[in-house]
Amino acid sequence: MSQTKLHVKKGDTVKVISGKDKGKEGTILEAYPSQSRVLVEGVNVVKKHAKPSQTNPQGGIISKEAPIHVSNVMPLDPKTSEPTRVGYKVENGKKVRIAKKSGEALDK
Repeated sequence: MSQTKLHVKKGDTVKVISGKDKGKEGTILEAYPSQSRVLVEGVNVVKKHAKPSQTNPQGGIISKEAPIHVSNVMPLDPKTSEPTRVGYKVENGKKVRIAKKSGEALDK
């Protein structure tokens, strides 16, 4: 798979727009551009069976987030907290991501 540019990045607050967790909001913990997937806090939680190990001496069933496809999330507009598309603008010689709804910059 070729590496693609994502419209969201680590630390962004996003809303899930499709799938079993539709409507949930969370922060992006990790981005995997090569797979076009993102790990969102509290979204797509799966149960994983873990053998007892040094780090987890008890073992058992662990709940953890699994990555979801980047097309299923939309960043939230900083002004209205609604899902918005992403645009790009050059400000002071730097490329900045902007929210299409309000025109507000998404980058802090």
